[in-house]
Amino acid sequence: MDATDSSGVAVLLTGVGKRYDIVSAFAQHATVVAADPNPLAPAQYAAHHRTAVPRIDDPEYVPALRALCDEFSALAVVPLTDLDLEVLGQARADGVLPAFVPDPQIARATFDKYEAHLLLERLGLPSPPTVLPGQRIDHFPVMVKPRWGSGARSIHRADDERAAEFFVDYIGEPAMVQWFMDGPEFSIDVLCDLGGRCLNAIPRTMIESRGGESIKGTVIADAELVDLGRRVAEALGVRGPCTIQAFRDRQIGLGITDVNTRFGGAFPAPMYAALPGRTYPELIVRMARGEEIEPHVGEFRAGVTFTRYYWQLELDDQMRPTGRDIIDPPGPPAPR
Repeated sequence: MDATDSSGVAVLLTGVGKRYDIVSAFAQHATVVAADPNPLAPAQYAAHHRTAVPRIDDPEYVPALRALCDEFSALAVVPLTDLDLEVLGQARADGVLPAFVPDPQIARATFDKYEAHLLLERLGLPSPPTVLPGQRIDHFPVMVKPRWGSGARSIHRADDERAAEFFVDYIGEPAMVQWFMDGPEFSIDVLCDLGGRCLNAIPRTMIESRGGESIKGTVIADAELVDLGRRVAEALGVRGPCTIQAFRDRQIGLGITDVNTRFGGAFPAPMYAALPGRTYPELIVRMARGEEIEPHVGEFRAGVTFTRYYWQLELDDQMRPTGRDIIDPPGPPAPR
């Protein structure tokens, strides 16, 4: 994409990876600069400008982002991965980057699933009973999972103490043991302003997931989930997007199993459900311009279902999109 948008606002998206849906959505409302160290990250080709940056653990990472903000006059930095949330949170706290992320200690705690459990408990928010290996387990079955896992990696159900001990050893990294939530799973896609006010909370079902990412789901009007999303986001001081995963267990009711202070994998759901002018990328661009957005929690279109599929780009020998596709014209067949 070569042309720039007409809104006069630039947004820097980091760690874009394969999130073509998010990048292209922002590109409808702002000049988008995509930063990713991988030259084959497909989502960068939906941006107006793409650039390689140092790895997140490189001391030059934040200075490189600052230089891009200066070059393109970017007024917002939005991460599309978990990996740089704490780094960006510190940079925002230091006044270096206009990042839409929470404070660094919140980013750190929510990245560690056991610390997230303790934090939620301290805040009076529902989290399933969770212990560390070696601590007493009062209820089976349980789920054994890595503390710093992502993408549903290495999560195992254990029906007794012997199985729990086996999976803790099998995972081979710091783990935790959590109550097995026996009930339907939901996600709540939230957006907060830079003052930590929840602007909206849109819940959806989890019909099917792959690698921990929802690929089919339906937006639902569930007042209890909407309220839970608002309470969690405002208690944590979320700034920008956040996705909260929860189950409704038969015995203990709602329990939060994950908090990701970034856009969720099922980004299309809140896009389709938002009322006109209120998609999350639009609201972030408006906030970057300095506009104050009034909360509209619970105002969305319920009943919208999404089903996701995979696509690809052809690049030439200079790593530029050719514009060709496998079918012509690309996209779904016209309705009949």
